[in-house]
Amino acid sequence: MIKVGLYSEDRTLHPLLSSALGKEFQILLKSDQQEMSDLVSAGECDVMILDLNSNHESMQERIGFSRRLIASSVPSVVMADDALRSTAFELVRTGAFGYCRRPPSIRDLKTMLSRAYENSLLKRQLETVQQRMEDPGNCDRLIGSSRQMQRVYQMVHRVTNLNAAVLVTGESGTGKELIARAIHNMGSRSKRPFVAVSCGAIPETLIEAELFGHEKGAFTGTVGAREGYFEQAGDGTLFLDEIGDLSLFTQVKLLRVLQQMEFNRLGSNKLIPLRARLIFATHRDLSQLVAEGKFRQDLFYRINVMRIESPQLQEHPEDIPQIAEHFLHHYAQMFQKPMDSIEPEAMQMLQSYPWPGNVRELENVMQRAIVLAPGMSVRAEDLNLTIADEDGMDNEDVVDIGDYHPAGSFERQLRDYKVKLAVTAVRENNGNKTLAARSLSISRAYLHRLIRLADPDPMFEHDLRETVNA
Repeated sequence: MIKVGLYSEDRTLHPLLSSALGKEFQILLKSDQQEMSDLVSAGECDVMILDLNSNHESMQERIGFSRRLIASSVPSVVMADDALRSTAFELVRTGAFGYCRRPPSIRDLKTMLSRAYENSLLKRQLETVQQRMEDPGNCDRLIGSSRQMQRVYQMVHRVTNLNAAVLVTGESGTGKELIARAIHNMGSRSKRPFVAVSCGAIPETLIEAELFGHEKGAFTGTVGAREGYFEQAGDGTLFLDEIGDLSLFTQVKLLRVLQQMEFNRLGSNKLIPLRARLIFATHRDLSQLVAEGKFRQDLFYRINVMRIESPQLQEHPEDIPQIAEHFLHHYAQMFQKPMDSIEPEAMQMLQSYPWPGNVRELENVMQRAIVLAPGMSVRAEDLNLTIADEDGMDNEDVVDIGDYHPAGSFERQLRDYKVKLAVTAVRENNGNKTLAARSLSISRAYLHRLIRLADPDPMFEHDLRETVNA
């Protein structure tokens, strides 16, 4: 029902319009200026009808008051007799939605009120979306209010409408694709396709055909022509995940596309312009790969124009409650299981856990907890998390940070210290990486990533060869 504020001294209009306009409209008659002002300021009407009758006294005062009402956020329709027709047109020029004769054609008035309401509703929705886009604390589906996430939001807002390449880095499970989607959804290409490609999931023999497409008969087994991911993205966004897994041969092909801004399908010489915006992502250290000769330096410079670092979950544990609550409501609805809260002890466990798998691991833990929980709350025993008891740990099993003095940035020092902890744990567990990971309360996959970052050590390599349970 559309609430219509009627500003008029003619009390006979109220029952007439209420009956004629039907149940879709509720007419609220106000003849006093203060009462009408209160109605508008309280937001109790969706549309106004401003009745201007040349027989009324103090007409100039009523016109002046009508101008002030028109300046409000509530759309207005001016209803005036023929003597005030020119005045009504002037009020429309100054902001009124429309004008109708007095007495009105009910059909025309009904149409005009409906359009005024729909136009106002659409305008408010657009303003809400604009505010969300301009709000640095909001960034599409990304969740978190920590300082680390605010930095990510700021970078996303800066690059949304730039046609420059963006490189998103960070460990697996930190939400690199969500960052890429936020850049796409909040920019001018949001209505265009978003095509996500995992470069590491495509066999080397097929990667070129998948990216650039092929013509019929381009190679053995092709039945017909096919568009590649570059064409499918069109004027939208192409997200190339795990770019560090590309072979040097494919890197050369990609570099040429970025330089020339055009490509061709396999089996064709016809050049196709590159229209899509490119976003790249990797969990690997591309600078290190460049130093090792596994990634082309010129390609690295091409894709590393704007860089966004996706933080590990353990670097912003203050966001864990908000993220966990999001997963609780999302999967409770998906599984059609009523859940309303996470118990304090369970939340404390979530915030204390190191999360080697980052947000993806937290998501999986919450899914399992929702399935296992017998009631409407997630309990600590539903989480199935194993956290090492710091009080029961042998002090000889860890490296004394006081004896460790690395150089470089804080993030580099922290990473190097984690690597040293991982190497020490493997050695002290006689090469058994499963026990080493358990002693550090991290996953075996995370331990492997840390070990790969360690400097080559012949003795350590020998220890690994002697592993009991690799």
